[in-house]
Amino acid sequence: MNHPEQLLHADQATNLESVQLQTHEILDQVLEAWKQLQIQQPLVQCITNSVAANYAANILLAAGASPAMIDNPFESESFVKISGALSINLGTPTTEQMQAMRISAQTAQTHQIPWVLDPVGYGPILKWRSDMTDELLQFQPTVIRGNASEISTLAGNQVQSKGVDSTLNSADVYAQAKVLLAHSECIAISGESDFIVSKAFNAVIQINGGSYLQPKVTATGCALGALIAAYSAVTTPTIACVAAHVHFAIAGKLAFEKAQTVGSFNVAFLDHVLAMNADMMTEYADIQILKS
Repeated sequence: MNHPEQLLHADQATNLESVQLQTHEILDQVLEAWKQLQIQQPLVQCITNSVAANYAANILLAAGASPAMIDNPFESESFVKISGALSINLGTPTTEQMQAMRISAQTAQTHQIPWVLDPVGYGPILKWRSDMTDELLQFQPTVIRGNASEISTLAGNQVQSKGVDSTLNSADVYAQAKVLLAHSECIAISGESDFIVSKAFNAVIQINGGSYLQPKVTATGCALGALIAAYSAVTTPTIACVAAHVHFAIAGKLAFEKAQTVGSFNVAFLDHVLAMNADMMTEYADIQILKS
Protein backbone atom coordinates (compact mmCIF):
# COMPACT_ATOMS: atom_id res chain seq x y z
CA MET A 1 0.00 0.00 0.00
CA ASN A 2 1.37 3.43 -0.96
CA HIS A 3 1.64 6.05 1.76
CA PRO A 4 0.55 9.58 0.72
CA GLU A 5 3.95 11.07 1.39
CA GLN A 6 5.49 8.76 -1.20
CA LEU A 7 3.41 10.48 -3.86
CA LEU A 8 4.84 13.92 -3.11
CA HIS A 9 7.51 15.47 -5.30
CA ALA A 10 10.85 15.96 -3.57
CA ASP A 11 10.36 19.71 -3.09
CA GLN A 12 6.85 19.20 -1.72
CA ALA A 13 8.11 16.59 0.73
CA THR A 14 10.86 18.97 1.86
CA ASN A 15 8.36 21.77 2.38
CA LEU A 16 6.07 19.45 4.34
CA GLU A 17 8.93 18.34 6.58
CA SER A 18 9.89 21.98 7.12
CA VAL A 19 6.35 22.93 8.14
CA GLN A 20 6.13 19.94 10.49
CA LEU A 21 9.44 20.94 12.07
CA GLN A 22 8.23 24.51 12.52
CA THR A 23 5.00 23.27 14.08
CA HIS A 24 6.94 21.18 16.60
CA GLU A 25 9.16 24.16 17.39
CA ILE A 26 6.10 26.34 18.00
CA LEU A 27 4.61 23.71 20.30
CA ASP A 28 7.87 23.51 22.25
CA GLN A 29 7.76 27.27 22.76
CA VAL A 30 4.08 27.08 23.78
CA LEU A 31 4.97 24.48 26.42
CA GLU A 32 7.74 26.70 27.75
CA ALA A 33 5.34 29.67 27.82
CA TRP A 34 2.82 27.66 29.84
CA LYS A 35 5.61 26.65 32.25
CA GLN A 36 6.73 30.25 32.66
CA LEU A 37 3.14 31.37 33.25
CA GLN A 38 2.96 28.98 36.22
CA ILE A 39 6.34 30.09 37.55
CA GLN A 40 6.03 33.85 37.10
CA GLN A 41 2.27 34.24 37.72
CA PRO A 42 2.33 37.66 36.03
CA LEU A 43 0.22 40.55 37.22
CA VAL A 44 -2.21 41.53 34.44
CA GLN A 45 -4.08 44.82 34.48
CA CYS A 46 -7.49 44.40 32.86
CA ILE A 47 -9.63 47.27 31.68
CA THR A 48 -12.58 45.25 30.52
CA ASN A 49 -16.34 45.35 30.27
CA SER A 50 -18.85 44.92 33.07
CA VAL A 51 -20.10 41.64 31.62
CA ALA A 52 -16.64 40.10 31.42
CA ALA A 53 -14.74 41.37 34.47
CA ASN A 54 -15.52 38.54 36.89
CA TYR A 55 -15.20 35.80 34.28
CA ALA A 56 -11.92 37.15 32.88
CA ALA A 57 -10.47 37.39 36.38
CA ASN A 58 -11.43 33.79 37.13
CA ILE A 59 -9.93 32.57 33.86
CA LEU A 60 -6.63 34.32 34.61
CA LEU A 61 -6.54 32.88 38.12
CA ALA A 62 -7.27 29.39 36.80
CA ALA A 63 -4.57 29.71 34.13
CA GLY A 64 -1.93 30.80 36.63
CA ALA A 65 -1.85 34.59 36.28
CA SER A 66 -2.77 37.34 38.73
CA PRO A 67 -5.59 39.64 37.54
CA ALA A 68 -6.20 43.22 38.64
CA MET A 69 -9.27 45.01 37.30
CA ILE A 70 -7.91 48.57 37.63
CA ASP A 71 -10.01 50.65 35.25
CA ASN A 72 -10.06 54.22 36.54
CA PRO A 73 -7.84 57.06 35.26
CA PHE A 74 -6.61 58.00 38.74
CA GLU A 75 -4.72 54.74 39.29
CA SER A 76 -4.15 53.33 35.82
CA GLU A 77 -0.79 54.93 35.02
CA SER A 78 0.95 53.86 38.21
CA PHE A 79 -0.55 50.38 38.05
CA VAL A 80 0.48 49.69 34.46
CA LYS A 81 4.07 50.36 35.46
CA ILE A 82 4.09 47.45 37.91
CA SER A 83 2.12 45.07 35.68
CA GLY A 84 3.48 42.32 33.48
CA ALA A 85 0.90 43.06 30.81
CA LEU A 86 -2.22 45.09 30.05
CA SER A 87 -5.53 44.00 28.52
CA ILE A 88 -7.94 46.61 27.12
CA ASN A 89 -11.45 45.57 26.12
CA LEU A 90 -14.02 48.04 24.78
CA GLY A 91 -17.12 45.99 25.52
CA THR A 92 -19.07 48.41 27.76
CA PRO A 93 -16.91 51.54 28.00
CA THR A 94 -17.62 54.33 30.47
CA THR A 95 -16.23 57.84 30.27
CA GLU A 96 -13.73 57.12 33.05
CA GLN A 97 -12.75 53.79 31.48
CA MET A 98 -12.05 55.57 28.21
CA GLN A 99 -9.69 57.94 30.01
CA ALA A 100 -8.02 55.01 31.76
CA MET A 101 -7.60 53.16 28.46
CA ARG A 102 -5.81 56.09 26.86
CA ILE A 103 -3.52 56.62 29.84
CA SER A 104 -2.79 52.90 30.26
CA ALA A 105 -2.05 52.24 26.60
CA GLN A 106 0.30 55.22 26.38
CA THR A 107 2.07 54.15 29.58
CA ALA A 108 2.41 50.57 28.34
CA GLN A 109 3.96 51.76 25.09
CA THR A 110 6.35 54.13 26.86
CA HIS A 111 7.55 51.45 29.28
CA GLN A 112 7.52 48.59 26.73
CA ILE A 113 4.89 46.62 28.60
CA PRO A 114 2.97 44.25 26.33
CA TRP A 115 -0.69 45.05 25.87
CA VAL A 116 -3.68 43.57 24.09
CA LEU A 117 -6.45 45.53 22.37
CA ASP A 118 -9.87 43.89 22.02
CA PRO A 119 -12.01 46.20 19.83
CA VAL A 120 -15.39 44.84 20.88
CA GLY A 121 -18.23 46.12 18.71
CA TYR A 122 -15.95 48.12 16.40
CA GLY A 123 -17.90 49.71 13.56
CA PRO A 124 -19.97 52.73 12.49
CA ILE A 125 -22.94 51.90 14.74
CA LEU A 126 -20.89 52.30 17.94
CA LYS A 127 -18.88 55.32 16.85
CA TRP A 128 -17.74 56.58 20.27
CA ARG A 129 -15.90 53.40 21.17
CA SER A 130 -14.70 52.93 17.60
CA ASP A 131 -13.11 56.38 17.59
CA MET A 132 -11.33 55.43 20.83
CA THR A 133 -10.11 52.21 19.23
CA ASP A 134 -8.66 54.22 16.35
CA GLU A 135 -6.92 56.47 18.87
CA LEU A 136 -5.54 53.53 20.84
CA LEU A 137 -3.94 52.08 17.72
CA GLN A 138 -1.36 54.88 17.80
CA PHE A 139 0.04 53.30 20.97
CA GLN A 140 0.97 50.16 19.04
CA PRO A 141 -0.83 47.31 20.83
CA THR A 142 1.28 44.18 21.05
CA VAL A 143 -1.71 42.10 19.97
CA ILE A 144 -5.07 42.99 18.45
CA ARG A 145 -7.67 40.34 19.26
CA GLY A 146 -11.24 40.06 18.09
CA ASN A 147 -13.87 38.07 16.28
CA ALA A 148 -13.95 37.97 12.51
CA SER A 149 -16.39 40.85 12.04
CA GLU A 150 -14.49 43.16 14.38
CA ILE A 151 -11.12 42.43 12.79
CA SER A 152 -12.50 42.76 9.25
CA THR A 153 -14.11 46.11 10.03
CA LEU A 154 -11.00 47.36 11.82
CA ALA A 155 -9.02 46.41 8.72
CA GLY A 156 -11.20 48.77 6.67
CA ASN A 157 -13.92 46.51 5.31
CA GLN A 158 -17.63 47.23 5.51
CA VAL A 159 -19.19 44.47 7.60
CA GLN A 160 -22.77 44.22 8.85
CA SER A 161 -22.24 42.93 12.37
CA LYS A 162 -24.82 41.54 14.79
CA GLY A 163 -24.24 43.72 17.82
CA VAL A 164 -20.89 42.58 19.20
CA ASP A 165 -21.25 39.09 17.69
CA SER A 166 -19.45 38.03 14.52
CA THR A 167 -21.30 37.49 11.27
CA LEU A 168 -18.18 36.30 9.42
CA ASN A 169 -16.09 33.14 9.43
CA SER A 170 -12.60 33.66 10.83
CA ALA A 171 -11.13 31.74 7.87
CA ASP A 172 -12.43 34.43 5.51
CA VAL A 173 -10.76 37.29 7.36
CA TYR A 174 -7.12 36.51 8.10
CA ALA A 175 -5.93 37.78 4.69
CA GLN A 176 -7.69 41.10 5.34
CA ALA A 177 -6.13 41.34 8.79
CA LYS A 178 -2.57 41.64 7.47
CA VAL A 179 -2.95 45.42 7.03
CA LEU A 180 -3.30 45.69 10.81
CA LEU A 181 0.27 44.49 11.26
CA ALA A 182 1.20 48.13 10.67
CA HIS A 183 -0.12 48.73 14.20
CA SER A 184 0.63 45.47 16.00
CA GLU A 185 2.90 42.43 16.17
CA CYS A 186 0.05 39.92 15.97
CA ILE A 187 -3.59 39.81 14.99
CA ALA A 188 -5.64 37.08 16.69
CA ILE A 189 -8.98 36.14 15.12
CA SER A 190 -11.27 33.83 17.07
CA GLY A 191 -13.92 31.62 15.53
CA GLU A 192 -14.67 28.00 14.72
CA SER A 193 -10.95 27.83 14.05
CA ASP A 194 -8.66 30.56 15.35
CA PHE A 195 -6.08 32.33 13.21
CA ILE A 196 -2.94 34.15 14.34
CA VAL A 197 -1.45 36.57 11.80
CA SER A 198 2.16 37.01 12.87
CA LYS A 199 4.56 39.74 11.79
CA ALA A 200 7.59 38.00 13.31
CA PHE A 201 6.83 34.64 11.70
CA ASN A 202 5.55 36.15 8.45
CA ALA A 203 2.88 33.46 8.58
CA VAL A 204 -0.67 32.65 9.53
CA ILE A 205 -1.06 30.04 12.27
CA GLN A 206 -4.32 28.14 12.59
CA ILE A 207 -5.48 26.71 15.93
CA ASN A 208 -8.19 24.04 15.87
CA GLY A 209 -10.19 22.59 18.73
CA GLY A 210 -12.64 23.93 21.26
CA SER A 211 -16.40 23.53 21.21
CA TYR A 212 -19.38 25.23 19.62
CA LEU A 213 -20.60 25.93 23.16
CA GLN A 214 -17.80 28.39 23.90
CA PRO A 215 -19.55 31.33 22.15
CA LYS A 216 -22.66 30.47 24.19
CA VAL A 217 -20.81 31.44 27.38
CA THR A 218 -20.75 35.18 27.95
CA ALA A 219 -17.28 36.79 27.93
CA THR A 220 -15.34 33.78 26.64
CA GLY A 221 -13.72 35.89 23.91
CA CYS A 222 -13.05 38.74 26.32
CA ALA A 223 -11.35 36.34 28.72
CA LEU A 224 -9.26 35.00 25.85
CA GLY A 225 -7.90 38.50 25.27
CA ALA A 226 -6.92 38.71 28.94
CA LEU A 227 -5.20 35.32 28.71
CA ILE A 228 -3.23 36.46 25.66
CA ALA A 229 -2.05 39.40 27.75
CA ALA A 230 -0.99 37.04 30.54
CA TYR A 231 1.04 34.91 28.16
CA SER A 232 2.50 38.08 26.58
CA ALA A 233 4.11 38.83 29.95
CA VAL A 234 6.22 35.66 29.76
CA THR A 235 6.92 35.08 26.05
CA THR A 236 6.93 36.63 22.57
CA PRO A 237 3.71 38.03 21.04
CA THR A 238 3.21 35.22 18.52
CA ILE A 239 3.79 32.44 21.01
CA ALA A 240 1.58 34.23 23.54
CA CYS A 241 -1.28 34.24 21.03
CA VAL A 242 -0.77 30.62 20.07
CA ALA A 243 -0.42 29.48 23.69
CA ALA A 244 -3.59 31.25 24.82
CA HIS A 245 -5.62 29.88 21.91
CA VAL A 246 -4.25 26.36 22.39
CA HIS A 247 -5.03 26.60 26.12
CA PHE A 248 -8.64 27.58 25.35
CA ALA A 249 -9.08 25.13 22.47
CA ILE A 250 -8.00 22.14 24.54
CA ALA A 251 -10.01 23.21 27.57
CA GLY A 252 -13.08 23.61 25.36
CA LYS A 253 -12.60 20.27 23.67
CA LEU A 254 -12.15 18.34 26.90
CA ALA A 255 -14.95 20.20 28.69
CA PHE A 256 -17.40 19.28 25.93
CA GLU A 257 -16.48 15.62 26.32
CA LYS A 258 -17.78 15.85 29.89
CA ALA A 259 -20.66 18.31 29.53
CA GLN A 260 -22.90 19.12 26.57
CA THR A 261 -25.16 21.70 28.21
CA VAL A 262 -24.13 25.32 28.55
CA GLY A 263 -24.15 25.62 32.33
CA SER A 264 -22.26 22.41 32.98
CA PHE A 265 -19.90 23.13 30.11
CA ASN A 266 -19.03 26.52 31.59
CA VAL A 267 -17.97 24.92 34.87
CA ALA A 268 -16.07 22.13 33.13
CA PHE A 269 -14.31 24.64 30.89
CA LEU A 270 -13.01 26.65 33.84
CA ASP A 271 -11.91 23.41 35.50
CA HIS A 272 -9.92 22.40 32.40
CA VAL A 273 -8.30 25.84 32.13
CA LEU A 274 -7.02 25.18 35.66
CA ALA A 275 -6.09 21.56 34.98
CA MET A 276 -4.08 22.31 31.83
CA ASN A 277 -0.57 20.90 31.77
CA ALA A 278 2.25 20.19 29.34
CA ASP A 279 1.13 16.60 28.69
CA MET A 280 -2.37 17.74 27.70
CA MET A 281 -0.97 20.42 25.42
CA THR A 282 1.37 17.94 23.76
CA GLU A 283 -1.41 15.43 23.19
CA TYR A 284 -4.23 17.70 22.05
CA ALA A 285 -2.70 20.83 20.51
CA ASP A 286 -3.78 21.17 16.88
CA ILE A 287 -1.54 23.79 15.24
CA GLN A 288 -1.21 24.38 11.50
CA ILE A 289 1.01 26.83 9.65
CA LEU A 290 -0.62 28.37 6.58
CA LYS A 291 0.90 30.28 3.71
CA SER A 292 1.39 33.94 4.55
